[in-house]
Amino acid sequence: MTDAPVLFETKNGVALITLNRPDKLNSFNVAQHIRLREILDVVESDPSIRCLLLTGAGRGFCAGQDLSDRDVSPGSAPVDLGETIATYYTPLIKRLHNSKIPTICAVNGVAAGAGANLALACDIVLAAKSAKFVQVFSNIGLIPDSGGTYILPRNVGQARAMGLALLATPLKAEQAKDWGLIWDVCEDDTLMNDAFKMAVSLADRPTLGFALTRKLIRQSFDNDIDTQLENERAAQQKAGFSADYKEGVSAFMNKRKPVFQGK
Repeated sequence: MTDAPVLFETKNGVALITLNRPDKLNSFNVAQHIRLREILDVVESDPSIRCLLLTGAGRGFCAGQDLSDRDVSPGSAPVDLGETIATYYTPLIKRLHNSKIPTICAVNGVAAGAGANLALACDIVLAAKSAKFVQVFSNIGLIPDSGGTYILPRNVGQARAMGLALLATPLKAEQAKDWGLIWDVCEDDTLMNDAFKMAVSLADRPTLGFALTRKLIRQSFDNDIDTQLENERAAQQKAGFSADYKEGVSAFMNKRKPVFQGK
């Protein structure tokens, strides 16, 4: 269904999810949120899916909320943006943040507002050279939602996060990489190939260990050293009991490629 608001396919253990409103720079409306929620339900329930790759159709990744989806004309009733966030954006960001499988975002063009923060909620962000990230919220009197005030300072520090949030200055892909906002930059015409290769590689590896690692790294910003060391001990104990650990060691000792199952 090429006219569906979100496209979905699986290949080699990878779930490829494509935001598909290219005429609107893939900005979110309710139908897109609902379809994306349905797709994530499938991804989370299918054990054969071991990595998620998110991108956008057309010339942009996601321009955030589709402002034409709301009536804010003079004299109209106020829109409860808190309800919109609680219903759609917060659950989406949490699902990516807490995903049991690795998540990659291939930013193929502009990522603005909630679209920028949706990308940054993924574990690894690859961007096309032509891509840019824009915290546009201040231009319309809003705050960086969808995890923006959480992710930005952790990735780039308070000073740069404050500048991005208040000035709404577009950040080009190369500078985003230099600042530590994203992982890497690719040529425009190789972005999806590079991203899919990475996704397949992650899908072939020990996803249980990945899940524990991702959780530990994110917890570390809020923990003292004693708490974090204890969390590492408990996680390593769990990883050490896993079939993946046994398989990894066996493959190493026998000089063969391991076959991980995420167990």
